[in-house]
Amino acid sequence: MELSVHPFSELFAQLGLANDDTSIQQFIATHFPLPDGVRLEDAPFWSTAQAQLLREERRDDADWAMVVDRLNVALHATPA
Repeated sequence: MELSVHPFSELFAQLGLANDDTSIQQFIATHFPLPDGVRLEDAPFWSTAQAQLLREERRDDADWAMVVDRLNVALHATPA
């Protein structure tokens, strides 16, 4: 099975967030750092639908999983 490579901006669009470079950088700066032990999908700033999307993509190791992991690293001081 061939996996698609999605850019960060597409993940933000899937989450219903502004997906230009400036907005992405601002989002990360606003929510960084997530406390150790808080999984990306459990962060309090996601809507229920956003959290579910992130959870499913990570659990299913779907083609979005790599970009979800990149967001996780960007939001944690150390990878969770």
